[in-house]
Amino acid sequence: MDSLVSTEWLAEELGAPDLRVVDATFFLPTDNRDPKAEYVAAHIPGAVFFDIAEIADLDNPLPHMLPDETKFASRMQTLGIGDGNRIVVYDNSPLHTAARAWWMLKAFGAHLVAVLDGGFQKWMAEGRPFEIGRDLHRHGHFTARLDTNDVADKAQLLAVLDARDHEIVDARPAARFAGEGLEPRPGLASGHMPGARSLPQSELFNPDHTYKSLDALRAEFDRAGVDLAKPMITTCGSGVTAASVLFAARLLGKRDVRVYDGSWSEWGADPATPKATGAA
Repeated sequence: MDSLVSTEWLAEELGAPDLRVVDATFFLPTDNRDPKAEYVAAHIPGAVFFDIAEIADLDNPLPHMLPDETKFASRMQTLGIGDGNRIVVYDNSPLHTAARAWWMLKAFGAHLVAVLDGGFQKWMAEGRPFEIGRDLHRHGHFTARLDTNDVADKAQLLAVLDARDHEIVDARPAARFAGEGLEPRPGLASGHMPGARSLPQSELFNPDHTYKSLDALRAEFDRAGVDLAKPMITTCGSGVTAASVLFAARLLGKRDVRVYDGSWSEWGADPATPKATGAA
């Protein structure tokens, strides 16, 4: 199964016994939208809801940080996701949050995981079927083993800034990167990490929410000044849209790329971390 699948592909595969469909819609606190309620109101038939805010380390003061292996395995099993399942993740968010769940599943050891190109927006625009309510599945058996090579932390970011041997790519809107726009979470400084490149996640998508072509994605990285030959760490406000930049880089065949899970929620709250403003 490819990492990116079409609505046509999913429509043909829907109902296969080994297929699990996952709604990973998530919104910013300022969006005033409830992803759980929207899932209940309408979702792709058979889909379960992957709660990015809850499938997290709730003891960590930072938002939706990765949980431990035990919790992740338990939540996947409750959703009916098991070892060997083919998993297709979609969202209905302008933040394109399916990539965050894709990245989490891959980081914890799932092999056959794909993002639905165009998400629920495209599915509904094509007049495809949907369901109301909640879908439950018989518990699966999911073995979670976190690959720490997929994750970066603050200490690693500080080391990278000193060595200047990585590309740091920031998925937030350009105004927030430049320090000209307010952060959606209170108490955070404005700006970006020194040396980071600005590639807003919205630039990766066509108007119908599908990912741009490989050539167009490569052009976006070039336009942002990103050297794809260097190892990459992606960042954003809280580690969600950073996953879309990672996913786009993976589509281009890049493997040495990690998400900084704490992202600006951690970096911007720490008065000791270096910060810059203005364009990259």
